[in-house]
Amino acid sequence: MKYTSKHILKSFATVFTVAILFISCGDDYERVGEEAVKPLFPQGMAQNFTLTYTETMEAMGTQDSANTRVIAVLTSPISEDFDNQRFKFRTFPKGLQVDFYDEKNQKSVIVADYGIVYSQTNLIDLQGNVVVETHDGKKLETDQLYFDRKNNWVFTEAAFTYTNPEDGTVMDGEGMDFNKDFTFFKAHKTYGLMTIKEEE
Repeated sequence: MKYTSKHILKSFATVFTVAILFISCGDDYERVGEEAVKPLFPQGMAQNFTLTYTETMEAMGTQDSANTRVIAVLTSPISEDFDNQRFKFRTFPKGLQVDFYDEKNQKSVIVADYGIVYSQTNLIDLQGNVVVETHDGKKLETDQLYFDRKNNWVFTEAAFTYTNPEDGTVMDGEGMDFNKDFTFFKAHKTYGLMTIKEEE
């Protein structure tokens, strides 16, 4: 097969034109999924973080002073502050502990591997090996738990194990909501074995 200089010149012109087109094309690729997520950076970080929630015993005016009582103390090795975002939140990437105090100053404790506090909704999202232990020994274990600070209400849709030493019961289930003192609770679905200690 013979190639003329005209044929070679035409081929070179075609290759050159295609190359110019590729070079001049912009990146119009629309990113979706994980690629579309913009990185978030905290506006501040704190080590050995402690946050104390208090409430007043009576309504206060603008210049009144009144007695307060501690209702909860949140502690964590690291806290990341994302109040620079439109929907403000604070994360606890190395876990946290929340100590709750009732009207008699009796302490119940929640621990978790990870937590997020949403400032605008007063909601705490606890994740990973979440354990709740009340002052009277009741215990709830689950993978995720939400605490509504405004209404003092705790709930989960995840699988859980609930142990009550008062009556010797162990309950497995899925989904539960209760008040922070465990004086009222409702399981959405229960399954597995419920063990009841016999009277000796």
